[in-house]
Amino acid sequence: MSKEVLPGSCRGERLTSGFGTRRGARRYNAFTLIELVVVSGLILVLSGLVLSTVGYVRKKGARARAETEIAAMSAALESYKADNSAYPRDDTTNQYTDTLNAQQNFDPTQTVYQNASLYLYGQLSGNPSGDRTTYTQQRYFQFKPNMLFPADQTQNVQYIQDPFGNSYGYSTANQADSTKGYNPTFDLWSTSGLTASPGNPDTITPQWIKNW
Repeated sequence: MSKEVLPGSCRGERLTSGFGTRRGARRYNAFTLIELVVVSGLILVLSGLVLSTVGYVRKKGARARAETEIAAMSAALESYKADNSAYPRDDTTNQYTDTLNAQQNFDPTQTVYQNASLYLYGQLSGNPSGDRTTYTQQRYFQFKPNMLFPADQTQNVQYIQDPFGNSYGYSTANQADSTKGYNPTFDLWSTSGLTASPGNPDTITPQWIKNW
């Protein structure tokens, strides 16, 4: 017996005899719960990989920039020495650069870091007051705005800022005491964003970006 299909009926619907009751036979494709869980898991894994890669690239870029800036400031310090027969050293009143010791001071947020860094800025920029307008000395280095803190150029400079947002370290401690610091000339470094003070400096110092 052939099936009777009424005019206007939808394709895929099967009609029954009797009272004409319709029972839909159309099928809809959809993701199962397991498929959704698998896809969500893959998205989370891929997102984690992307974020970790971005973080690595940023850190690598910051380290490369710090290396470049330390090399540039070191060259400026050599020019300073050629004119003044000595590297910048605050050995008269405050002794900021003699006080900062790379072998003992591991936290770049310490005031001693910022004071020594500000002294270095003044000697290399020719702007000892840090007001960004009064230049009373020979300029040996042109600091970019992103190298100084605060970035707002209407405010006084507080310190030379590394790519990790902390103060660069500048020390002449070895000149004052040969048991301190690393170089008899000067120590110039970035802590690479490491702000903790470990019990053993060997666990942190090798990760610094430095001139020794």
